[in-house]
Parts: sequence; structure tokens; C-alpha cells
Amino acid sequence: MTRGGMVFVVDDDASLARALCRLVRAAGLDAQAFSSARAFLDAAPPSRPACLVLDVRMPGLTGPQLQDALRQAGREIPIVFITGHADVATSVQAMKGGAVDFLQKPFDDHVLLDTIERALERDRGARAERAEREAIQQRIASLTPRERQVLALVVSGRLNKQIGGDLGAAEKTIKVHRGRVMRKMRAASLVDLVRMAEKVKLAPPGSTEAGV
Repeated sequence: MTRGGMVFVVDDDASLARALCRLVRAAGLDAQAFSSARAFLDAAPPSRPACLVLDVRMPGLTGPQLQDALRQAGREIPIVFITGHADVATSVQAMKGGAVDFLQKPFDDHVLLDTIERALERDRGARAERAEREAIQQRIASLTPRERQVLALVVSGRLNKQIGGDLGAAEKTIKVHRGRVMRKMRAASLVDLVRMAEKVKLAPPGSTEAGV
């Protein structure tokens, strides 16, 4: 574990939470403990790659209930469940909810650390994906209404002459718009432009969601 990250430990067993935080810090990561699911839910979301080591059974809000609450709030954070009372139904539900793993106490320290690294790697990837989508959306927002029309038609496979017919414009005018779209979108090729459109699920031509 050399790339860093933040690990949140949520467990009502204070001594175990402290021990887990020490283990995580010894591995070169930052750690913070919460004694209840509610306390974590009320805290500000992390601004860097992070994961949650979460006990299943706790007074008040349980681990699975916190998982549901985070999902409903749109807060994406990989979860590693830990429990001393494993049951198949709970573990299956947790994994269906997107948990990275479900570890039963007592667990091997190395297994936990490896699982935490997988969780952090997942969050790094998710954050990179979100950042890329946001950048693409910003580029689309910089296009004029006509350029957005051209973009939607280009990525749908229409040729310049066909686009001109669709929009009632000369082919050479469409070429100019297309060049501006490529430049503003920072697309190196048509394939690159199509990939961007798919990344943000660009609405098809004629849709009100396409911004045309």
C-alpha cells in the first residue's frame, strides 16, 4: 500500500476500532474511527480515495442500513463489512449492494489490508471515471446549440452531407461546425468523440435531453 488513502472504521466496539485504525496506519494509510453508523452518516464525505470498514451489527443504525442510506444519498464509497455473526442472507444482501467483501471476525490482518487496498483501488477508479465524465460534460456545455446538434448527429453515424440535409445547412458549413466540435471536445478522432458521447450517455438526435 503505497498510494495512500483514507480508511473509515465504523464499529461500536471501541477497542477493536482503535486496533483496526492502528493496523491501517501502520500500513501507511490514514484512518478515522466512528462509534456509530449515524455518526459516519452525519460526517462530511471524503474528498480523496477512501473506503469504509463497517461492522454489521451495531445499536441503532446497522451496517447494512448504513449501506442503504449512503446509496440513497448518492454517496459512493466502497464498503468492507466485518462481523462476528455472519449469516448467508446478510452477506449476500451486502454483496448485492456493492460491498467489496464480507469478512468474519476474527480475520487475518493481511486479508483485511488486501481487501482494503482493493476497496481503495475501486474508489480511485470511480473517482477518475466521475472526473472524466464531468470534464466531458463541461466540454459539451461549451458548444453552441448548433454544435451540439452536429455532435449528436456525428456520433450517431451520420455523414456531413446527411447532417447538412437534416439541419438544412450546406455540407461545407457542417464541416466547419464539425471541426469546431472536435476542437472543443478535444477529440483526436471520431472514435474518440464517440467514446466521449457514450461515456456521458449523450441523448440521440431529436431528444430533448440532447440540448438541441
